[in-house]
Amino acid sequence: MLVQTTPANVRDDVPAIEMVGRLPAIQGPRGRPRRKPGSLFGDRGYGFPWLIVQVVALGIASFLAPRGQEHGSGLGRVRYVVEQTLAAFGQFRRIKFCYEREGVHFQAFHDLAAVSICFNRLRQVTGGL
Repeated sequence: MLVQTTPANVRDDVPAIEMVGRLPAIQGPRGRPRRKPGSLFGDRGYGFPWLIVQVVALGIASFLAPRGQEHGSGLGRVRYVVEQTLAAFGQFRRIKFCYEREGVHFQAFHDLAAVSICFNRLRQVTGGL
């Protein structure tokens, strides 16, 4: 699981390549584990030309919406999962209002919230534990 918090004054595109590089290997049905995703989706916050070029150079299909284009790129169908997950993070009071003085504590609460969200979704899919 990969959750990374950044200060509020950091643009979305800055940690993107670093996060893609830190993704863990994913074991498929057979063969070597995948080290990188097949594609990367993102809104106009990630649509800088230099970022799109770096993503393509890594061999990842870029579905990043270029900045300055009209809406209606079709990314909303895919991004709904992301928006739903961000809304789920907003249900945790310790995350919604930052009470922590240390960034590592705030990061730890994000990690706990991500585990809780994944557990609840798995419980829904499997019919309870």
